[in-house]
Amino acid sequence: MNKERYKEEYVEGSDLLWPSDKEDKITRQFYKDLSNLSKNINYSKKKKLNLFEQVVRLIKGKGWV
Repeated sequence: MNKERYKEEYVEGSDLLWPSDKEDKITRQFYKDLSNLSKNINYSKKKKLNLFEQVVRLIKGKGWV
């Protein structure tokens, strides 16, 4: 099923423009990729912070956790 973009007009004056199936699929994939990228960046920062904390603990003489 491949629906084209269409517009819904309401009596109140508001109009809604709905995307086609292809546009919807591309948009969903974009936000999925963006979400995964964000998760990977946050994980990377957390991992670097943990490494930094480990180095500080070694310097202070408290050893590995």
